[in-house]
Amino acid sequence: MAEDKTTKEQQPVANSEESTPKVAPSEQQENPKQFLEEFNWHKYEEGIDEVDDAQLEQFEKLVEENFVDTLHNEVVDGTVVHLTDQDAIIDINAKSEGVISLNEFRYNPDLKVGDKVDVLIDIKEDAEGQLILSHRKARVIRAWERVNKAQEDGTIVNGLVKCRTKGGMIVDVFGIEAFLPGSQIDVKPIRDYDAYVGKNMEFKVVKINHEFKNVVVSHKALIEADIEEQKKEIIGQLEKGQVLEGVVKNITSYGVFVDLGGVDGLVHITDLSWSRINHPNEVVELDQKLNVVILDFDEDKTRIQLGLKQLHKHPWDALDEGLKVGDVVNGTVTVIADYGAFIEVEEGVEGLIHVSEMSWSTHLRSAQDFVNVGDKVEAKILTLDREDRKMSLGIKQLTPDPWTDITTKYPVGSKHVGEVRNFTNFGVFVELEEGIDGLIYISDLSWTKKIKHPSEFCKVGDKLDVVVLELDVEGRKLSLGHKQTETNPWDKYSDEFAVGTKHTAAVSEIVDKGATVDFNEDVTAFVPQRYLEKEDGTKLAKGEVAEFLIIEFNKEFKRVVASHTSIHKEEEAQIVKKAAKKSEDESKKTTFGDANAELQALKDKMENK
Repeated sequence: MAEDKTTKEQQPVANSEESTPKVAPSEQQENPKQFLEEFNWHKYEEGIDEVDDAQLEQFEKLVEENFVDTLHNEVVDGTVVHLTDQDAIIDINAKSEGVISLNEFRYNPDLKVGDKVDVLIDIKEDAEGQLILSHRKARVIRAWERVNKAQEDGTIVNGLVKCRTKGGMIVDVFGIEAFLPGSQIDVKPIRDYDAYVGKNMEFKVVKINHEFKNVVVSHKALIEADIEEQKKEIIGQLEKGQVLEGVVKNITSYGVFVDLGGVDGLVHITDLSWSRINHPNEVVELDQKLNVVILDFDEDKTRIQLGLKQLHKHPWDALDEGLKVGDVVNGTVTVIADYGAFIEVEEGVEGLIHVSEMSWSTHLRSAQDFVNVGDKVEAKILTLDREDRKMSLGIKQLTPDPWTDITTKYPVGSKHVGEVRNFTNFGVFVELEEGIDGLIYISDLSWTKKIKHPSEFCKVGDKLDVVVLELDVEGRKLSLGHKQTETNPWDKYSDEFAVGTKHTAAVSEIVDKGATVDFNEDVTAFVPQRYLEKEDGTKLAKGEVAEFLIIEFNKEFKRVVASHTSIHKEEEAQIVKKAAKKSEDESKKTTFGDANAELQALKDKMENK
């Protein structure tokens, strides 16, 4: 209005020639030279009036206070002044408004005129002279500023768990996708990650990689801070024998970790139950609440040993007072070792059955041959020590001792069938029944075969006919014979191959000092070198068939000597005849064995009388 008023007041003066005062001579007229020197050529060329410096400074100050500098890529505050179907018109206090697509506000469906938003000048002026802004880029910049500040200050931020990923979770913090490692979700192991998806939680920014724009957050760090305070309070009050309530945090093969409210303690597997267990999960479950007793802790109280079974009376103290040696008890096989098996007769009370008490057999075997873990067995108490909490049991005592009537069942001379149990260098052990074993010496296996080791004659598990040769009841020993179940073929051979008898056979082998001749399966005769000579002076060769004269026969040592030369040499034949007569005379004489037999018969006759 002041400007209008001034204009109107000046108009009459400009249009009235009468009122124009007389103009004084100009500077140009009075001093042309000075005028030209001071003439403002810039003003003349530009055609504008020059602004006073003071006014220019004031103008720049007003611009700086009221308008943003659109030359710098900075985030500024903007106000929504208008909304269309696709865009939002934003006033940033510049020469013109900016335009932002509504797609950048999808997270905020309630956007309205007058809302304040962060914007970044994306393009100062497009082809149409329009200012282009970006809200999305501004949010990213602002988010990184807030994240960096949160890490520097250690402040707590809120975030939304978006989804699960390998090794952890993805969390939206200020619009930035941050990584939450699985180990940083909670102080206890996480079993169901999906339960956290979609949850809003508090986090602490623990790491930022500016090069790769990665952010790592932790929820566990917040919990640990609270737990640390609780931990100090709990540790200060710990005492041995104190009973506390805890929650099963972790289960391992060697024990259970229990959370006592910020402090972890270990219940070793041996302190979980008075009974023997194979794994802690037989007794407790994850997240189970239970009472535990403090058994011990170190000086710093960082390692706390807990017990669960100690809350209950020891089973041995509750054992029936009437239980005594000789009683029969029932139990379950819990552990098997080479030396025996442990039987739980009552919860927490075990007894040992040594392998020697499992069978009357004298051959010690492994306990696995008799029982298996989990078997229900019946046993007799052999020893009971309540003070040392030890008990020994026996299974074989439930059946009669087979050696009780051994003389009736297995008298000397009786024949039986046994099973080969094992070998030694000197013989074979044969089991006649459970608990009754006998030994067959290698010399009593065969009448005819020369056996170097019993395994050449039979194998473990074979059935053999045996005769009881000797019986030692006190020493619980049986001497058995196998060859005695058959007639000694050499009794027959003593007549068939008597000295002086002739036999035809082929030479089997040529040896250093002579040759061998097989007359049958059992009888192999030796022919000395000098008795191999034939009538023509040559000697018998291997495989050659000839007639032989028996010149020596020994039943005891199974020795037979033959001669081919004696067949055609009279002198040699005479020598053989003399040897045969001498052998016949000796056989008629009474032997020491015969004399002993006669004496024994006489003794028996006298005892009967």
